[in-house]
Amino acid sequence: MVQHQIALEKGEIVVLFEDESHLRWGDVCGLAWGKRNQAIEIPIRNPKSRQTYYGAVNFLTKQFHLKPFSAGNGENTVTYVKWLRKLYPHARLWLIWDGASYHRYGQMQAYLAELNAGLAEDEWLITCILLAPNAPVQNPVEDIWLKGKNWLRKHFAFNKTFADVQNCFFDFLADGIFPSEKYDWYKPSLQII
Repeated sequence: MVQHQIALEKGEIVVLFEDESHLRWGDVCGLAWGKRNQAIEIPIRNPKSRQTYYGAVNFLTKQFHLKPFSAGNGENTVTYVKWLRKLYPHARLWLIWDGASYHRYGQMQAYLAELNAGLAEDEWLITCILLAPNAPVQNPVEDIWLKGKNWLRKHFAFNKTFADVQNCFFDFLADGIFPSEKYDWYKPSLQII
């Protein structure tokens, strides 16, 4: 474990928490309070507009890497992971993510087999680590998505079209630094006996 800690500090290993978010036109809208303490419904135009984002946060630097895609699937997952490798060309990546089928099977599995072929497990260029099933609270990226959607809600008056919503969301999150108390859950700590 100590060798991994040193490699992490040197940047030889980069730990990334990853997740996808599906932004919908309705995420920016909701209810507002009127003068008479009554909720006012805000009309939603283009309710079927949707954009998928892949995002990963660097465990050490807290920098968030965001990229839009048409959907969450095997092809887009591989494309995103290849993009992450370009961001960290000299590091081995440890991806911590949920158990979505397109994270574990098909194209992603084939890509990992090709990329890590002939390497000992401790030398793999990409290692995938699954979070506990049905436990999104364990992933700090979930907090980042919430911050992005809250930002949209605070700025709903400026987002007249879904393109405006996409730009607002992306501009707020892309390459931002996002602290979270959840990072502490994964740091080694001394145990008192």
